[in-house]
Amino acid sequence: MRRRWIWLVAGIVVLGLFATSASGAEKVLKMSTTTSTENSGLLDLLLPEFTREFGIQVKVFAKGTGAAIRDGMDGNVDIIFVHAKAREEKFVAEGYGAYRLGVIGPAADPAGIKGKRDAAVALKKIAVTKGKFISRGDDSGTHTKEQELWKTTGFPLKTERTEIVKKGKKKTVSFLHPEGLGKWYLSIGQGMGKALTYAEEKQAYTMTDRGTYLKYKLGRKQGLDLEILCEGDERLFNPYGIIPINPKMYPHVRFDWADTLAKWLVSPQAQALISAYRIQGQQAFFPDAVAYAK
Repeated sequence: MRRRWIWLVAGIVVLGLFATSASGAEKVLKMSTTTSTENSGLLDLLLPEFTREFGIQVKVFAKGTGAAIRDGMDGNVDIIFVHAKAREEKFVAEGYGAYRLGVIGPAADPAGIKGKRDAAVALKKIAVTKGKFISRGDDSGTHTKEQELWKTTGFPLKTERTEIVKKGKKKTVSFLHPEGLGKWYLSIGQGMGKALTYAEEKQAYTMTDRGTYLKYKLGRKQGLDLEILCEGDERLFNPYGIIPINPKMYPHVRFDWADTLAKWLVSPQAQALISAYRIQGQQAFFPDAVAYAK
């Protein structure tokens, strides 16, 4: 399923833990996924349907893509649901994942990017005008995509190593950024919800996934003072993949249950649910596995 990415401004990351109740259940599958799927409410729709059909509870750990992938590499979970395709393919090639299935595809404006479709042009205008920009800076799929886009601008980039804290644990993150770190370019080391909130407070630009934006903009009483400025560039599409952990690497994982979930998510039933999911009437995700569900 393709996931579409959008640029926001004018009031432009909430790490959370969503866990289905496993009370009294013998079948509990552990899944690491991104904050975007958790924040958007999509899992609240999909996982109860899966549990009703197969009797398997899914305990979800929501975090950045990099952290979710590391959970898989350490054998801490049975399956990962993330959005950084090149990193996912490497994960499988190195033997950690059994296979990958594609599931989900894609106000004030000081830099003058409103209506721009080319993401690289929009980013370059922000950099040239030193429009304030909020980066998640947390090694997430969103952060990975942002760095890929900066490379396409031709703008001089630097490599930075910094320490961030997640769930009380410190980790070092290395990332690319344009000149101006700490001035107009602010890397906060947080999830998507906090990045949106901080960008709103600073009246800054940021990059966000559509699902989290719609949830914060339309799915809450307080709303969010944001506007879409740039969208539609195919380079902004960032597909989600589901990857069961390879039992040959970690024999203790619940591969049969993970395999069941992965194949259910790309079934016509689940893909139709994803396609029909709306936040205040707006489509948040786009199915990738079943053409007629789109």
